[in-house]
Amino acid sequence: MSLSKFTLNLFRKNDIFHSSRASLSTVTSKRGLGSAQPDIEKNPEKYDDKWNKAVADAEKLVGHKTSLIGLRYLLSEEVENVAVHVRKLSGSKHPLVKTVKKLIYNASNNVQTWGLVILLISKALGHNSKITVTNAEACAGYLHSQRALAEITEMIRTSHVVHRGLMNLSKDNTEEELRDVVNGNKIALLSGDHLLSTSCLELAKLKNQDLVELMSSAVRDLSESEFIGLRDDQNLPLPSPPRKNGVSTFKLPENTLEPINSGDALGVARAEWTLRSILEGGNLLGKACQGALILAGHSTATQTQAYRFGLNLALAWQIRSELLPFAPGFSDPFSLVSAPVLFTLQNDPELYKEIQKGQRNVHEVNYEKLRGCVLSGPGIELTKDLLKEHCKNAYEFLGKLPDSDARGAMESMLDRISDTK
Repeated sequence: MSLSKFTLNLFRKNDIFHSSRASLSTVTSKRGLGSAQPDIEKNPEKYDDKWNKAVADAEKLVGHKTSLIGLRYLLSEEVENVAVHVRKLSGSKHPLVKTVKKLIYNASNNVQTWGLVILLISKALGHNSKITVTNAEACAGYLHSQRALAEITEMIRTSHVVHRGLMNLSKDNTEEELRDVVNGNKIALLSGDHLLSTSCLELAKLKNQDLVELMSSAVRDLSESEFIGLRDDQNLPLPSPPRKNGVSTFKLPENTLEPINSGDALGVARAEWTLRSILEGGNLLGKACQGALILAGHSTATQTQAYRFGLNLALAWQIRSELLPFAPGFSDPFSLVSAPVLFTLQNDPELYKEIQKGQRNVHEVNYEKLRGCVLSGPGIELTKDLLKEHCKNAYEFLGKLPDSDARGAMESMLDRISDTK
């Protein structure tokens, strides 16, 4: 079954692609994809063109259109049957509709590129001379197992995105809305479970215990991200009350397999944002990069450096996406736990009273008032400083690699992420 046939079956009968975006509820847009990647659909045209070119060039280099790398597993008979039920949700307010739309529609805009990063770092560093490779692997510049890991990583990320679309039932919902919520939740749960179980099966096929343990810890981190800090009734995250001294001793464990201890991170802007972002996706990309070098037989020191590169790249990616809603001319919804908001709250703790209005429902927060405070305060500049720091750390790793097209492709992508003009 081709991707185009799948897309037609899933969307065109109910014209999801051309339906009004206004028909989706605000909660849908605020949930978004929940990943540490730029929302290309809403990016300024300048950034969009440069980003697409950088990704397209990198895809030619690795020989795969990796923006679709995770969608191969969406074309199974199981998911084809699910598509029939997804069509019934057309026009409803369930977040799954927009999530699926983004995963398919935005594939042409290169939203899904974590697999691409994994293939690029694999190609840039090569493999240990003791590892036997086939002619096809030698031509591609990376191992078949590394490509499989790239697909596994995209599946894990996508399953987490789909699972995050689950909605809590509310007494305020009408009977029709409750029916949509229940049906949508069932589909989201089963679809996410299908992708996650498939990723576990593919991971086991690689027969590498160290890699299985590492990627399992990344899935654990994604799960723990849903239990950090305050939440509203729909389980959407709320920032913690800002602490007066603004100091935290939070730090990552030296062993990447160990669980992250949040410690005193909550309530301190930089520490809380870092904790949330690492758990929500930063560790997944970082550990996937580390895993790619495990498969290639690299030293532990090099694996650790690759992990830090992937982590810094993911955090920079996340910051870039969180800055976009505050760009001139934009009025898109933004996350209440984004870096600009957290830094603004740290500078003006009295503003937290506005956040408290959203403890039952984030929609009760005055977003326009909050946006104005962010734009007039130091939040944007502090966020840009944090972006520069993570980009610098990523550049330092790339600077140690041998000169190659793969290294140049990663630098080009990083250039686009670091460009905030």
